Amino acid sequence: MHALCRDCLTDFDAARASGLRCPACRSPRVIAHDELMSLSIAHMDCDAFYASVEKRDNPDLAGKPVIIGGGRRGVVSTACYVARIRGVRSAMPMFQALKLCPDAVVIKPRMAAYVEASRAIRAMMEEMTPSIEPLSLDEAFLDLTGTERLHGHPPAVMLARLIRRMRDELGLTGSIGLSHNKFLAKIASDMDKPHGFSVIGKAETLEFLAPKPVRLIWGVGAAGQASLDRAGIHTFADLRRWDQRDLAARFGSMGDRLWHLARGEDMRRVTAHAPMKSISNETTFFEDTSDPDLLDGHLWRLSEKVADRAKAKDLAGRVVVLKLKRANFSLITRRHALRDSTQMADRLYRESRALFDAVGDQGPYRLIGVGLTDLTSDADADRAPDLLDPNAARRSEAERATDAIRARFGPDAIRKGRALR
Repeated sequence: MHALCRDCLTDFDAARASGLRCPACRSPRVIAHDELMSLSIAHMDCDAFYASVEKRDNPDLAGKPVIIGGGRRGVVSTACYVARIRGVRSAMPMFQALKLCPDAVVIKPRMAAYVEASRAIRAMMEEMTPSIEPLSLDEAFLDLTGTERLHGHPPAVMLARLIRRMRDELGLTGSIGLSHNKFLAKIASDMDKPHGFSVIGKAETLEFLAPKPVRLIWGVGAAGQASLDRAGIHTFADLRRWDQRDLAARFGSMGDRLWHLARGEDMRRVTAHAPMKSISNETTFFEDTSDPDLLDGHLWRLSEKVADRAKAKDLAGRVVVLKLKRANFSLITRRHALRDSTQMADRLYRESRALFDAVGDQGPYRLIGVGLTDLTSDADADRAPDLLDPNAARRSEAERATDAIRARFGPDAIRKGRALR
């Protein structure tokens, strides 16, 4: 059985070693597996990334529970493992997190610091392989197939070296999942966090999955889980007993995917440049509100932020999305498909405002968000004349002029009156 020391990167035959300690440095941090040196699809997930960056930059936080989030009215972005032990989880309402962990240090997100750390990690990955599919700032899939001749080491060694470099050069840790496809690599990366390295080989796939809960399937939300429960599908073994046609008849296109995943089959490739699917921005209020002027001001600011991101990436979208969360945490989502794509804040605002008006008086609200989906190139965006709104072209020209002024003199050089509400 192949074995690898995650500290000194020595690879050795586990059968000939005394116990599972590295024969070179005596470290117990050893990973051993029959297929360790032949697998090449990996998922790297940083450990409590935002909180880890904050602890790295402020040594006084060492050993303390740290929560990254937006104040008492917001939600938890991430929490360090000290806080997680007490039950704090990502996306948990902040008031609930502070009940569980009242002595936590709450820090507002510093996105610039997290982006800088993410870029440094990405640069290390790019030295290993060009086949990198980022999922967020702190996690990515990597395909190291065929890189052994280039580096002189199999993928497992290079991945252990990546984690060691992250620790030594950046003061951050991550966990590796190594397998023969993306689905299993992502499952593996969660098996031994933090600072873990787990392997799921081809030979063990069916046996490994059989007793596992189907909630491990990435992308199956609460509604999907409820549908599986009603069908008596709780584990992968339950799922494997279903005929492929019966799954398709009951669950539609998802049924075929479930049939393959039940057998550990995932043909998706690691895509280095996966297209962005949506652009959105939202804000959580300090106090629930139904104030129409306040909500209108936020609609404009959010529309402007979404438009700025779309313009920066030369993208436009055909579907405008409005998101509202009520005081009881119930969610309202409305969408409107446009005749042609847009990246203009004025149009985003008008469409989202129309969606908001159509919702009616269902407040008070604790959160409001605006999004743009069905993204495409901005080449043909906002070109078609709007016969029902003859002033639309004039407003677009004014917005382009405003963009030019803000690019030269700063984002606050010109602001609309409604943004000050």
